[in-house]
Amino acid sequence: MAMAKYSTQTWNIFHPITHHFPRKSPNHSVSLPFYKTPSDFSSLSTSPHLNNNLVPAHISFKAFASSSSSSSFSVGSAEYTEETATKEKFQTSLSLPGCSTSLSLLGTGYREKVFAIIGVKVYAAGLYVNPSILSTLSTWKGQSASEIQDNSALFSSIFQAPLEKSLQIVLVRDVDGKTFWDALDDAISPRIKTATPVDESALSTFRSIFQGRPLKKGSLIFLTWLDPSKMLVCVSSDGIPSSVDATIESANVTSALFDVFFGDTPVSPSLKTSAANGLATILK
Repeated sequence: MAMAKYSTQTWNIFHPITHHFPRKSPNHSVSLPFYKTPSDFSSLSTSPHLNNNLVPAHISFKAFASSSSSSSFSVGSAEYTEETATKEKFQTSLSLPGCSTSLSLLGTGYREKVFAIIGVKVYAAGLYVNPSILSTLSTWKGQSASEIQDNSALFSSIFQAPLEKSLQIVLVRDVDGKTFWDALDDAISPRIKTATPVDESALSTFRSIFQGRPLKKGSLIFLTWLDPSKMLVCVSSDGIPSSVDATIESANVTSALFDVFFGDTPVSPSLKTSAANGLATILK
């Protein structure tokens, strides 16, 4: 049978796919203590810069990147979670440029485009958060993964927290930089009702990162929200980046981008499901 031909010029890799992923239940094999006060959530940290005195020795944030399509393992001193649909590996803890502390992996997933009924995986993605964000989520303690996934207020609270969170994208096939940006812009722009000059300037800066830049398989893209109106963009073809490619300063653009992945119609349902599973494990 002849192979179908795909043109990258027609890909919109950030539009939601038409089929739905089943929601997964939390990983019940993770053993966690019952935290009695909201302040106790601040102790869930893998960073030496935060207070770990209250964290039992057997607690590891890596367990919270829960998904039926991921598995955890160690290489040397580094610990990883594998997104098994794409076989891409994500470190369970990362130090990124511009961040005040290490960020911990909350969930992983992948993006798939459907061409002529054939699913083509485009990238894998992982959500990292500053562990202190957990102290802002005690209101939702005890909710199931499905309740969390449908709770826009919880994901809004994560976004609004003035603490770092980062989305790591790993390309699993070659994509032209312009194609990548066009798809991203097509997802962001409809979410901005009336673009201001500040928004237009931020989008122009964002665009310039990818124009004329080939993105090979294995390239890493980090979108790191420092606060609700400021985001860092890092692109690397050689491991975790050590510098920032651009700073995006626009509340409308940064919030629209977060909504692309964690709003009501996420482009990667598996990523949001995995993050919800991780949160349910933490907040139970």
